[in-house]
Amino acid sequence: MAQVTVSIDGKAYRMACETGQEAHLADLAARFDRYVVHLREQFGEMGDLRLTVMAAIMVMDELSDAEQKIAGMRSQLDLLRESHDKLAEKSDHMDRLFSATLEDMTGQIITLTAKLNGAQAQTSTTPGLANDDIET
Repeated sequence: MAQVTVSIDGKAYRMACETGQEAHLADLAARFDRYVVHLREQFGEMGDLRLTVMAAIMVMDELSDAEQKIAGMRSQLDLLRESHDKLAEKSDHMDRLFSATLEDMTGQIITLTAKLNGAQAQTSTTPGLANDDIET
């Protein structure tokens, strides 16, 4: 365990933390100190315990707001995922319809090509008919 000395409201506190978390703990303490300093500036001198409790309640209020925002974002994300899934299904359906239509059209083109090739073969074996004489 590592040891860190932090300052809150001008008082030093020696605290233990996991190795590698020293900077994070110092940052948290500095952020909490800003709450305490803000409250002391706003309300003047008051007991340390009351000041700490008020600062803790402010932090919890912000945490509660953040949790509500996260819950709202999760709901929006769920709706977006649901919309995405529906659109993906619709896209797959449209792809299948397009493929079926394309296959059908390909079959029609092959049939027409065979008919045209058959008509051309007949004209070449029929004496006296030119390709210009065939109506399509």
